[in-house]
Amino acid sequence: MRSRILPLKFFKRSALLVAPELLGKYLVLGNKKLIITETEAYDGHDDKASHASRGKTKRNAPMFESGGGWYVYLCYGMYWMLNIVTGDKNYPSAVLIRGVEGFVGPGKLTKHFGITRKFNGKPADKKTGLWIEDRGMVISSRQTKRSSRIGVAYAGPVWSKKKWRFQLTSKNKP
Repeated sequence: MRSRILPLKFFKRSALLVAPELLGKYLVLGNKKLIITETEAYDGHDDKASHASRGKTKRNAPMFESGGGWYVYLCYGMYWMLNIVTGDKNYPSAVLIRGVEGFVGPGKLTKHFGITRKFNGKPADKKTGLWIEDRGMVISSRQTKRSSRIGVAYAGPVWSKKKWRFQLTSKNKP
């Protein structure tokens, strides 16, 4: 199968559908093309682990746009976090890309790719220079692991325990 850039309509769905389906897809920037191995979903106004839970701000405004754009923010003053916005306009949801082959951790992958705030609010497409490709890799539910999101204890026991983190199992990583 030839590779194809994921169309914007792919992202205009729930973060809980998009997050596991991104596993096995390729994150592409220039000549860097690596398989996505880990994601986390953040879904809606009520998700206390989401930046959008306290309403729209200048920082989280891209989360309130229609799916298919990037939400990039600085964490702890030193790590850029790369999220793809999902769902409909005014419904804040996004998927954090937590890992790609060879780079576990969202800060490590953005450093490797050279991703900064310059992509924030931009569409995931060739014109922007940062996109996600489908190259035909099929990932079954048996090849994935669901677990709680990382670093969101502040969201309380209900939201921090949601199993909205998705990973390729180590024995099935490419």
